[in-house]
Amino acid sequence: MLLPGSLIVTSFGRVISVRGSLARVGLLAEGRMPIWEVRATVGRFVSIRCASSVIVAMITEVSCENLSSTDNYIAIASVDLLGEILNAADKAKFQRGVTNYPTIGDAVDLITSQELRTIYAPTGSDQINVGFLQQDRSVVAYVDVEEMLSKHFAVLGSTGVGKSTGVSLLLNEILKARPNLRIFLLDVHNEYGRCFGDRALVLNPRNLKLPFWLFNFEEIVDVLFGGRAGVPEELDILAEVIPLAKGVYTQYQNADRIGLKRIDPKQIGYTVDTPVPYRLVDLLSLIDERMGKLENRSSRIIYHKLISRIEAVRNDPRYAFMFDNANVGGDTMAEVISHLFRLPANGKPMTVMQLAGFPAEVIDSVVSVLCRMAFDFGLWSDGVSPLLFVCEEAHRYASADRNIGFGPTRKAVSRIAKEGRKYGVYLGLITQRPAELDATIISQCNTLFTMRLANDRDQALLRAAVSDAAANLLSFVPSLGTREVLAFGEGVALPTRLRFKEVPPHQLPRGEATISSVPSVTSGHDMHFVSAVLERWRGATSQRDVPNDPVFAAPPAKTMSSLEAPMLQPSMGLDPDRFSLLKKPLR
Repeated sequence: MLLPGSLIVTSFGRVISVRGSLARVGLLAEGRMPIWEVRATVGRFVSIRCASSVIVAMITEVSCENLSSTDNYIAIASVDLLGEILNAADKAKFQRGVTNYPTIGDAVDLITSQELRTIYAPTGSDQINVGFLQQDRSVVAYVDVEEMLSKHFAVLGSTGVGKSTGVSLLLNEILKARPNLRIFLLDVHNEYGRCFGDRALVLNPRNLKLPFWLFNFEEIVDVLFGGRAGVPEELDILAEVIPLAKGVYTQYQNADRIGLKRIDPKQIGYTVDTPVPYRLVDLLSLIDERMGKLENRSSRIIYHKLISRIEAVRNDPRYAFMFDNANVGGDTMAEVISHLFRLPANGKPMTVMQLAGFPAEVIDSVVSVLCRMAFDFGLWSDGVSPLLFVCEEAHRYASADRNIGFGPTRKAVSRIAKEGRKYGVYLGLITQRPAELDATIISQCNTLFTMRLANDRDQALLRAAVSDAAANLLSFVPSLGTREVLAFGEGVALPTRLRFKEVPPHQLPRGEATISSVPSVTSGHDMHFVSAVLERWRGATSQRDVPNDPVFAAPPAKTMSSLEAPMLQPSMGLDPDRFSLLKKPLR
């Protein structure tokens, strides 16, 4: 006799073979529950009733081919053994792995909602709610924040599958669970500026100060030569004079009275990579001094070209974020790091670094500097203040092809991936082409959120990266729906097919919130519109500040449909007085 409220579990199969972490199950024809109601199809969880535990398995294949007419089975299912539910004294508990393997003839049932809740029940307060199971929408899908962060994570998926929305969801939930965690997000397409409200500082070329002397030798060479290989003769000169320029500046700073005996800058002991200030005027003076000592005119051309190259970059308004006050000096490294990495947070523990407005030639160098400083600060602070470094479009900066991209950037990202967790620097990677991402780096991410991927190379890389027994789940990757995710690894209890929950409108990335491929009939795209676009276009490469720039003045309140990204500013349009002057006849 069954107790009130107890579940009637109808066995619909029997174990017919076991091999390692795999088993084959015969689906019975005479079960009380019809097979179309059981829905024993690929991706469903089943439970195998053993003597001391309930083994949790997932169906990876179902077939009725080559069945004997004398069998009682209508189909044969292959299952992966994932874990087991132990009946403890106080309550049932789930653990990964199998200690008691099933035997031939053990009953197999479709898993119940209660057993699913036991598997996915939060084990502590350090859990975030990211959605619900695709198999049972009443079961909430939780992710362990500590496991996900400390062992790195990656979000993978093609364009248009809800990847950016999923990233916004994950980071907002992490901010709720870990309000003291600092987050640094590389926003490649300037789409996350509005997703985190008052909790995020949005940086772009107009309000960023990243002094040129913070760049190491490889990075500053990449800036000066526009991403191309440097001229060896010019590199030799730079390698010689940069340490001297640092020594000269330090000598000036340490001179507390006039007439102090000068110290040879060579004896100060700086290298080209030591992060101490120097002034461009001192650097150019040292180069010019060496050029003046040369008697051969042809040898001077190399020095002259190097001086011209430095001055051209210095005077380019697009590089103002690097070379502002380049001849003034000042050790602002503490202020820069405090501002970039939110120390103290002052209510904004997150930084969104918008990269779309930077010159294309310098983006790799900027990313390299940011990654390197994030790691080095964690290293020299002994990991006291944890930081999550999130890299959007990660395959751009850490390509699997060593001939593509900027080597120091790959090295900096790889260093965080390999050693960052020891110093409180965690890594989150977002990419639509995991096959193009350095395999060593992605292998360090122990929690993967995989959305729809159609490319065969991407799927093959995932199969190699996933260590769980349910690697067969990856066969679902090409057919996943929008917002559907396969979650693997340390952050989730089991390899899981889940659906991300809805994201509030104010947390949607800008691309999904405002941009439509269908032009609006009511929006008048006239000459004024074109002029406004050109004003912003030209403003990106000029030194003047647009009065209506939101960096310098707070933007007026706008509706959600007309909200602009922080990088965008209204146009001033044509000056009527100036325009009228053009019409006056010449005298």
